[in-house]
Amino acid sequence: MSVIKVFKIVRAETLIARCCTVPGYWFTVAFIYVIGRFWIQLMGFFMMMVFMFALAIPYKHWHHHNHLGFVVLYTFTFFFANFGPSSTTFVVPTEIFQARWRSMCHGISAVVGKARAIVGAFGFLYTTQNKDKALADPGYPAGIGVRNALFMLGVVNFSGMMFTLVPESKGRSLEEISSENKSDDAIAGTSYDSSKTVLA
Repeated sequence: MSVIKVFKIVRAETLIARCCTVPGYWFTVAFIYVIGRFWIQLMGFFMMMVFMFALAIPYKHWHHHNHLGFVVLYTFTFFFANFGPSSTTFVVPTEIFQARWRSMCHGISAVVGKARAIVGAFGFLYTTQNKDKALADPGYPAGIGVRNALFMLGVVNFSGMMFTLVPESKGRSLEEISSENKSDDAIAGTSYDSSKTVLA
């Protein structure tokens, strides 16, 4: 790629990040204790699904007549990714695991999340290639095309919505969420009977 083309791509990605990605995180910060983790994740998946299908169904219109409209709708998917599962998948693992396992399990969750992002980024690059290998980017095999890839992402978001099993931790302490307070209450509830003490 030429330097000018790289500059235009970076400029566009920076604009998208400033307009939707960062505000999406701030919306999560503002509403996570109002709406709750479960509903933010569910809403995020649902809205991303809606925007993916809104891009995929009239894709020819966006591709040939309205590039700006396509970019605007695509940026909304980024907004709801961050005002949705991209944030909750970082927040929830820090809360739901017991204290003795919290760091390790949160680390495993983070690794799985990063692996998912890598697979998604490279997979999207390959799947969006033209069905005709002659029209695909140099060095890439033929893919399923952008329109079909958007349909596929819509289905993935729908499945994410269906499998949203996030335990709601809004307004609950870490001990209550991880059920550690039950064991503490059980220990506190046991009384010590000195008459049963046996001296050797």
